[in-house]
Amino acid sequence: MNDLSWAATQLAARKPDHSLPQGLYTDPRAFDFDLDAIYARSWLMAGLECELPTAGSRLALTIGKWPVLIVRDKTGEIRAFHNSCSHRGSILCEAGHGSAPRLICPYHRWTYGLDGSLLAAGRMPADFNKGEHSLRPVPLRRVAGAIFICLADDPPEFDSFGQQFEAYAGPLNFANLKLAATDLMVEEANWKLVMENARECYHCPTGHPELGQSFPVQSAQDTVDRDFVEAMDRLGLPHAGVEGSWWQLARFALNAGCSSISMDGQPVCSRPLTTLNGGNVGSLRWAIDPHLFAHATGDHVFVFSCMPVGPRETHVFSRWYVHKDAEEGRDYQIPALKELWLKTNLQDKELAENNHRGVLSPGYRPGPYSLEAERLVTRFADWYCQSAKDYVASHG
Repeated sequence: MNDLSWAATQLAARKPDHSLPQGLYTDPRAFDFDLDAIYARSWLMAGLECELPTAGSRLALTIGKWPVLIVRDKTGEIRAFHNSCSHRGSILCEAGHGSAPRLICPYHRWTYGLDGSLLAAGRMPADFNKGEHSLRPVPLRRVAGAIFICLADDPPEFDSFGQQFEAYAGPLNFANLKLAATDLMVEEANWKLVMENARECYHCPTGHPELGQSFPVQSAQDTVDRDFVEAMDRLGLPHAGVEGSWWQLARFALNAGCSSISMDGQPVCSRPLTTLNGGNVGSLRWAIDPHLFAHATGDHVFVFSCMPVGPRETHVFSRWYVHKDAEEGRDYQIPALKELWLKTNLQDKELAENNHRGVLSPGYRPGPYSLEAERLVTRFADWYCQSAKDYVASHG
């Protein structure tokens, strides 16, 4: 049985509103299938524009097993390329941030402009045409200060999300942020189990006591705070939950007396992102399938991004952003900025790893989701299965 036939069999066995068949979590074939069918064909949020502040700024990252390079060129345009030299395929830039006026391959010094064009290639024949060897571009969209990429030549529709994201995130002016802190957590669990955990708060009252101090863990987006709704309406800030096939957006009130998602519910940065409503604009949550959720409060932005590395290894990247004029040590302290989400991620790491160990059991049978408490998990699993089925149908 080839991998597509295997995947089709697994997908056909999934019961509605139930967790996935065991093989889709544990079989090594699922890893390569998920990369091709899901991660290679989805819009992914690569970061915020503030991470590329000047011409020559770059961000290199890996999507599954594929290296990608994002740069800001001399005109201010932001471009994405496959991070692979057109000579013999070497990686041009190592993972992380950097800055340079040109992109130079460390292997044989082939040199590219910030627009991806090949500028120099030593010891090639006289009839060598540099114009035929530019870096291969990756589709990229910019909206409300955020950067989205898709590795597919025919990406999914984007504009319906982009218009809503602009409306919801625009008032927080992400262009005026800076990246203040990062974290990488390695989890010994399949990426889908990591994301299922991230899509529900069924476990939050007992699993995340610290998060529950500020975050309404019982029913974050189902409980209506009339005072909050009226305040947001007066300010013209959209708040009602909206969603598409692969994205969700909502702005909701935090617990009483809280204006930030933090250990005590108070701001962790004294330089606010907005002064609207005294800086208390609840939390703007956005979620993107397959890999991300984020929360923007009046004082900082937190982004959680999940990348599969192997059948049983997932990298969880966390990023914290604050106002660009905020000064570390005066306006914010990095340990306090990171404390709540680090604790929460460590708790989730233990839960996801325990979940994976249990799914490996020969006694595992897919169980029913709670349609009340695990609605977003059901939505995620449904989206995954439909996307995977579409891929099988188009490649079978």
